[in-house]
Amino acid sequence: MLNKIDHVGIAVKSVDQVIAFYRDTFGLEPEFDEIVEEQRVRAVGFRLGESKIEFLEATDETSPIARYISKKGEGMHHIAYGVDNIDAVLSAMKNNGARLIDEEARIGAEGKLIAFVHPKSMNGMLVELSQDAPE
Repeated sequence: MLNKIDHVGIAVKSVDQVIAFYRDTFGLEPEFDEIVEEQRVRAVGFRLGESKIEFLEATDETSPIARYISKKGEGMHHIAYGVDNIDAVLSAMKNNGARLIDEEARIGAEGKLIAFVHPKSMNGMLVELSQDAPE
């Protein structure tokens, strides 16, 4: 059901500063840089092997990332598990008592199907399920 760690999401105040640092320090270029309107974030991702590091900057003061940064500051926001069938994983999690933030998948960065699981069901960590975009 879970096939990899897809990415680690990090909340930041400025993705432009992150891009400059990763470019100048590590010679890395973003694999993607996009606005995800529904989540009110700018998402920038760097590939590291099979996984990515995804940096999230709020595009609106009411976005979940803006609220997160105002409460906890910049830092790790979530871990995303890659899945082959997000609907089956959501169903299995719900049947086993997990508290789902998203009961149905929605579109996230890179056109992937995503859903979030509440930290109270995942040992204190916000978990994102991520299925590659349909071809």
